[in-house]
Amino acid sequence: MRARTMVGVAVSAWVALVACGCGPKDSKGDAAAKPLRPSASKGAEEPSATPSVSAGTEKPSAGPTGEQPGPRTQEGAIRRYEQYLHALGREDIDTVCEVAGPAAKQAEDQGFGPCTSTYVAVFQMISPEQKKALQTATVDPQRIAVRTPEKIEMPVEAIRASVTFSESDLGSSTLEYLKNDWYITD
Repeated sequence: MRARTMVGVAVSAWVALVACGCGPKDSKGDAAAKPLRPSASKGAEEPSATPSVSAGTEKPSAGPTGEQPGPRTQEGAIRRYEQYLHALGREDIDTVCEVAGPAAKQAEDQGFGPCTSTYVAVFQMISPEQKKALQTATVDPQRIAVRTPEKIEMPVEAIRASVTFSESDLGSSTLEYLKNDWYITD
């Protein structure tokens, strides 16, 4: 796999765990993102939480994101990733598969099922406490790694929630700007 971060590996691992009860625990991607010193994330919570909630209700389909392109900015990537995290917590399969479509397609090409069945298994592996925390999770912009203007890595350490997530719980993600919006590609 050409990927350096964990979303594809995490999805694959979760599916393998569900399928055979012996999934691999591969955390080779955590060296890709270089987290910075933690900062107070209160400022990032309010502005990004409100748009993410409304964005999640406006874009429930698995199709293209619509007429308005997503902002090609770091803030746009963070907002899109928060939309994914909130949808994951709500078990909103359409939004999850929309945002994570490229990574899910890569997993499917490697022999795993389609996004809708893969993430149903992932939903079952997330505890109720973690799901509740994901619904209001935010991203600390100081802890993300901007690789190029079109590629941003979101390490799991950047997720701010009422519970702590590890690489084995959620994994890190790479977002790329494709087709006028940010998508999880790995």
